[in-house]
Amino acid sequence: MASQEMINEYRRWRAFQRQAQLDTEHRAARRKIDESRVSATRMTEAYRAMAEKGAEEGAFYRTIYLRSHEDAALTCEGWLFVRRVLAEGGSTRVRATLLETFQLANGQLEPGKTPAEKVTLEIYDQLLVEKGMATAVRVDRIDGDRQVQFLTFSDQVRGDMRRHLD
Repeated sequence: MASQEMINEYRRWRAFQRQAQLDTEHRAARRKIDESRVSATRMTEAYRAMAEKGAEEGAFYRTIYLRSHEDAALTCEGWLFVRRVLAEGGSTRVRATLLETFQLANGQLEPGKTPAEKVTLEIYDQLLVEKGMATAVRVDRIDGDRQVQFLTFSDQVRGDMRRHLD
């Protein structure tokens, strides 16, 4: 096997390893949120705090989310800059900028390697019929297709990425 081909195979293997790790992390975090019965109101408060810290300190928060592909949903990773939280007419929307840092097709990317993407997320309570009519909070992208179940970690924050904003 030629050395360049071997290096390409190794990079592909590392991308699949990272994909498996992110899939596991997303499932575990989603389960923890569902079990703790976090409400949309409480999630909205967390995003408001992120927006305040973003305005004051330029804070970006690590986020993982699912991107649907034909018959599978794969976890992606990025850094989210929350610009503002809007509550209107019974729905809560989050305006943010996403710097994607991992998706299986491209592998691991440095922040800023791909253009920053403006996103609108919606926070809502979802009814879980299979779990005895329980509710669980969801955060889904509404201005793009195929990106759902955003999980943003308020304890994983960076303040050095403002230069990547448009």
